[in-house]
Amino acid sequence: MTHSAVDSYGMTAERAFADLWSRATLPAKGRRLLLLGLLVGQGLDEQVDVQLDAGLRTGELSESELREVVVFCTHYAGWSRGARLNTRVEELIERVRRDRSDRADPPG
Repeated sequence: MTHSAVDSYGMTAERAFADLWSRATLPAKGRRLLLLGLLVGQGLDEQVDVQLDAGLRTGELSESELREVVVFCTHYAGWSRGARLNTRVEELIERVRRDRSDRADPPG
């Protein structure tokens, strides 16, 4: 595949996802929750991490809502996946809190 073909595919995929996420019927928060459920259910942990991070950092999902996602998904996706999800959520929450703290307290 040539470089221009890769660029063209990337642009097409980006446009398709942008269109999908900007549709008015479901809010972004609802889309994010649906996607998280699908990804957890399929055991796609790397993509789960991306969506958890995006949901928390954009403010679409709060810490307590992410924890509720863990409870809900654990019962439907299984205890093993739920336990992995819980670890990921708690690590993300700690990392985001630390990042925000670092920005709020400039050195010196």
